Parts: sequence; C-alpha cells; structure tokens
Amino acid sequence: MELLEQISENLQKGRAKAVKELVQQAVDQGLSPEQILEEGLLSGMNVVGEKFKKNEVFVPEVLVAARAMNMGTQVLKPLLVQAGVQATGRVCIGTVKGDLHDIGKNLVKMMMEGKGLEVIDLGTDVAPEAFIKTAVEQHCQIICCSALLTTTMGVMGEVVKLAQEAGIRDQVKIMVGGAPVTESFAAQIGADKYTSDAASAADAAVAFCQALA
Repeated sequence: MELLEQISENLQKGRAKAVKELVQQAVDQGLSPEQILEEGLLSGMNVVGEKFKKNEVFVPEVLVAARAMNMGTQVLKPLLVQAGVQATGRVCIGTVKGDLHDIGKNLVKMMMEGKGLEVIDLGTDVAPEAFIKTAVEQHCQIICCSALLTTTMGVMGEVVKLAQEAGIRDQVKIMVGGAPVTESFAAQIGADKYTSDAASAADAAVAFCQALA
C-alpha cells in the first residue's frame, strides 16, 4: 500500500501536516482506521524507535516524529472508537514526588503511544498514592516511574510497597527509569523492570501487556 508507506515515511521525517493530510486521504479511500494506524503511523514510529535505540536519531527527531504521529491519530481517534479498536494496554506514567524533570518521561510516553499503548500521563512531582489510585481506577497494567535525581529515587520503592499493600502487585507491573536508576536498584526495591532508554521501555511494556492479557 503506497499510501501507508507515504504516511510512515513522512512521519519518520516529522512532516506533521503531510501526515495528517495523508491519513485523511487513506480514510477517504476506505482503508480501515486500524490498518492506517498499524501499517502507517505505528510502523513509522517503530522505525524511529529502532533508530533512536541505535543512536542514529536523537531526541529532537523523536519529538517531531511524535508530533506528526499525534496529528495523524487526531484524525483516526474518533474512527477507532467507533470501530471498537482497543489499545494494546494501558499505562500510567509520571515523574516521582520531589522531581520536576519530564523530558525522559515524555519520550517514554511517546514511544509507548507509538506502540499502540494508551498512556495516562500524571506529570511530574507525583505522589506514590497517585500512581496506585490511577492504576486501580483506570485499570492500568503498568505503572512507570521516572526520576532524574538520586534524592528522589527512593520514592519508587514507596510506589512498589503501596502497590503490594493495595493488593494489585499480581495485576500491575512496575517499571522504573531515569539517569541515576540502575538494574540493581530496580531489583532492590522489587520493581519488575528497568530499561535504559525510551524505546526499550516501550518494547518491555508491550511484552508485559501481552503476558497479562
């Protein structure tokens, strides 16, 4: 499908306006919203994600590609809802209490949305209770905690502890990330997964959602 390839290619180059027009064109031609999403938008975002992993593209390129993807999904969202297309999973994400950094968190969110996950963004300076409350109320399969300061990393441990107390540990996976966070720290606090970059985080989240489905 030439049109879907064009959507993917324009998305990779961050041409938001072109992506929106091409998505509309594909809709007008009668292609299913699901096919446009999977083979046009998501396939383009996957390429960006892989290149980002290999350091072939950097944060600015990812941001413009994500913006182009958002323009395309705006056209598709109402149609996907009508068609009853479900997201592959639901994630809540936030930067932990005491920490106001959000670039890493935003990148992870974009990469996850690029994999077809629904992401509830709690923003920055998020209290442990807010992560648990959102996960329970919104039926999230994953809680993602981000921290950029060594002083705020400990809050991630509190999130794990509260999830245990709430009795949701068997239904909700907890992922952690951020510059000072390590694999051994994640193991120490009992988190399920640490990833060093946004693209790997998105892959891990998809795998978790499939396992929990």
